[in-house]
Amino acid sequence: MNSLLNNSLFDEASITRMNQAFNEAKPYKHLVIDNIFQNNIAEEIFSSFPKEEVFNKKYKGVNEFKAEGSNFEDFPPIFTQLREMFHSKEWCTIISKITGIEDLFSVPDALGGGLHQGGNGSFLDIHIDFNIHADRGIHRRINLLVFFNKDWKEEYGGHTELWNADMTHLDKKVFPAFNRCLIFETNEISYHGYAAIKVPDGVTRKSFYAYYYTTLREDAAKYHDTVFKARPTDSALKKALTPVKEGAKNFIKRQLRKLGITLG
Repeated sequence: MNSLLNNSLFDEASITRMNQAFNEAKPYKHLVIDNIFQNNIAEEIFSSFPKEEVFNKKYKGVNEFKAEGSNFEDFPPIFTQLREMFHSKEWCTIISKITGIEDLFSVPDALGGGLHQGGNGSFLDIHIDFNIHADRGIHRRINLLVFFNKDWKEEYGGHTELWNADMTHLDKKVFPAFNRCLIFETNEISYHGYAAIKVPDGVTRKSFYAYYYTTLREDAAKYHDTVFKARPTDSALKKALTPVKEGAKNFIKRQLRKLGITLG
């Protein structure tokens, strides 16, 4: 097993228990794994986490405010090791066993792995993810997030929210604890996101992401990009703007895709 992981978590009996918990979870299949990395590794990742300015993407719009980075050449070496571990055949076999989805794999681009970070006011509105990798034509099936928020306080917020299928009820909130991993199925009802955080200067919400795919299934929904949805408690303006913006965005991207043009 990889030397970064807390290997004691991944014996066959534990993986079997994880599989059962994953498949029984509501509102959609998911699993929380605490202390996924050896403590010294998690500490190194936290202390080495790049500043937001280094990240190659910044989002500040109606539905999201955060930084994202897949420019691993600009990050300390531990992050390349992290990505390689989560992309390895050995790990992909484990995550296939945990989820029950055979032949999962990741990809060596921004839609395979990277870092997220956000300071005070950062948020990511509730959404489902893009379902098909636009360049590779493969089906996105699983998200993996690992949080590196040391000494994170409840009042900071930033919980990952898991909503029900019709976006009428928040079913579960996952606290973004240090060295905590969240794995969940990506499908047409896996609505998730986090509300605006309130943190002191110098504190940010930090996470690593990895996305897992299978070859394209015949029963997959037609291609769509991320689809944001307003919460029941959102303002009337956001409730009005979000569906208009999302409908236009996804229509344009589908038309461009038919022409062989893809946008990030």
